Amino acid sequence: VKEVASKTADEAGDGTTTATVLAHSIFKEGLRNVTAGANPISLKRGMDKACEAILGELKKSSKVVANKTEIEQVATISANSDSAIGKMIAEAMEKVGKDGVITVEEAKG
Repeated sequence: VKEVASKTADEAGDGTTTATVLAHSIFKEGLRNVTAGANPISLKRGMDKACEAILGELKKSSKVVANKTEIEQVATISANSDSAIGKMIAEAMEKVGKDGVITVEEAKG
């Protein structure tokens, strides 16, 4: 579960709570099914197919963010509708580019 949270934070930067809850539930239900006689290999294959299907649906419903205004809108929503933070994030992303890294630190003082 710790590995799931860490990998989620590294790759997505958010969603660690959701990933942890999902990992726990998958483990718990998988164990319950194996204990009841299910084949663990079949369960794994089923989970792999489910992941592929989910990723396919997410890709179909995703939208490319093409400009600073759209980046600001997404950032504002992600910042609990705080438009000032959304604007700062959009400006930072404009400076570092789509593959850049933005580090946020707590102010001292």
